This record gives sequence, C-alpha cells and structure tokens, in this order.
Amino acid sequence: MTLPTRALGRSGLTVSAQGLGCMGMSFAYGTPDHDEAVATIHRALDLGVTFFDTADMYGFGHNEELVGKALAGRRDEVVLATKFGIHLDPDDPSARFVRGDPEYVRQACDASLKRLGVDHIDLYYQHRPDVTVPIEETVGAMAELVEAGKVRHLGLSEASADTIRRAAATHPIAALQTEWSLFARDIEDEIVPTCRELGIGIVPYSPLGRGLLTGTVTSVDELAEDDFRRGQPRFQGENLERNLAAVAVVREVAEAHGATPGQVALAWLAAKGDDVVPIPGTKRRRYLEENVAALDLVLTDDEVARLDGLRAAGARYAQENWTNLDTPPLAS
Repeated sequence: MTLPTRALGRSGLTVSAQGLGCMGMSFAYGTPDHDEAVATIHRALDLGVTFFDTADMYGFGHNEELVGKALAGRRDEVVLATKFGIHLDPDDPSARFVRGDPEYVRQACDASLKRLGVDHIDLYYQHRPDVTVPIEETVGAMAELVEAGKVRHLGLSEASADTIRRAAATHPIAALQTEWSLFARDIEDEIVPTCRELGIGIVPYSPLGRGLLTGTVTSVDELAEDDFRRGQPRFQGENLERNLAAVAVVREVAEAHGATPGQVALAWLAAKGDDVVPIPGTKRRRYLEENVAALDLVLTDDEVARLDGLRAAGARYAQENWTNLDTPPLAS
C-alpha cells in the first residue's frame, strides 16, 4: 500500500504524508508492550508509512533499539529520524539537561547508530537547543556527520526563529520538529513563516494533544498510574473541563464527516500546508490505522476556520522551562 507523500521543505527529503512517532512504545504513556509495538511498526510499513521518529532519550535508548530491530530487513523503505541533546541520568531520571557541544554531538550519533543497527540516520535532530553552546557550533558538528556519511539531513526541535535562521546559515536544515496541533498554536505567528521562508519542512509532534483531541481521555483517572499526563496542566481540573468543551467542537465537525475527532485534528494540520508532516504517536495498531485514515479526510474552508478558533487551557508541560524555546531544560 502507498500513501501520499510530502517533501520536507526544499531539502529534497520526501516522506509519507504522515509519520509514526514511536516514543510511547517505550515510556511516558503507561506500561510498554514490546510485541504490540513491533506489530504496530510492521503494520505502519504495510500501510505505506515511510517516516519513523525516535530519540536517544526515549526509554534510555530502548526505543531506538526497538525501532531499529523492527525495521530490520526493510531499512531501505523508510526515512529514519532520531534526536540527540537531552541528556538523562539512568540513576536519576528526573535529572535531565541539554548538551549541544560538538564532542557530545559525535558521541550521541555513534551511540544512536549502534542502537538502531544502521550505518546512517536519514534525519538527525537536535532535540532542544543548548543555550550554553552557540547553535553554529552544534550544527557545525552535525554537518561533519553529514560529510562523514553518518547522517543524510539535519533537523532542529523546539527552536526559536532566530536559532533556526542561524542554524540554516551554517548548514541546510531539512525540518523543524515542534509541537503543533489545535491545542498548540504558538509557532504560527513567527516560526512557521520563518521555516517557509528558509525552505524548512515542519514536523508536528503531539498533533493529537497527547490524546485530548481524540476525545478518548476525559479524566486522569482513566490513565495508567505511571502515565506522565497525570501531572500535565491541560489534564487538570478546570483546564480539562475547558479543553473537553473545545473537543466537543472537534467532535461536531467529525460527525459531519463520519470521522473521529482525532482524524479531524490530523486533517486540520494537513490543511495547513504541503510542507507539514505530522507524526502522531501510538503503540497500538488500531490507533495507527485510525490515524492513517485521516489522510483521506478533507475539511472545508469553513470547518478549518471554525477549528482555527480553538485554543487549549493550560500550559503544554508542567515544567515551563521545558517548552521555552532556546531555554535548556533543568533538573527537576
């Protein structure tokens, strides 16, 4: 099966119009299920998904190992993306900080290649900017990886417009990965136009609002005890009530199409431009199939305009410094 494809800006990198975010297969969203995760990756391949996203911090490297093994034998069919830069201490998971120094860039890449079991990474992102290191130095080290054949294209994640410009002046940037959804709109005024001016593709993560936009989460009591969303502001008290009221609007649009709220949320993003490739994350085949089916859903201009008016209540993360662009996460 084949899916529509989209080019990530002017990079020459073409991927399926929807990718698969693999983070939740290893941590953050309850107990992992290895067999179902592998089956989900295989099902994604069969459905025509060619764009897979992971990072070295997901499950302390476990996610890269899982993705690499699941894609073994079909490596040539996919665009494999991973990220570096958020350093974790296995002995203290709460102690996390950003590193963007050239030595660490090289070390992180070699470690990811080994865990993934591949000889090159198609798209290598800096996970968060390190304000203690000039972006020119970090991207310069990343460019050396391209010259060495270890990486094909470079990307940034959660970077400001200024950082994006400086990075692109150092080496071509194929994609910016950042949160963008009906409930996360802060990149629209400055960052999206900057990416388009520079020919950089946009890869939205959490396009379903961490499950809120699917309409399936109505209380934190429905979440696993170790699900990180239990502590996130948008899932708390009055914020949750206001967000569920907004989801009711999404549901009305979905009912007009015989679709699900999650599919409408993905179709809204797809309508934002041909350079937008969302990577909804899931660890289950049934949700993967629902997400991919959203590629067939076309919203009217009036519906897009109605959805444009929605906003989320509450911050994206409990730790504000985790989302301030170009501010390194601190130990919490």
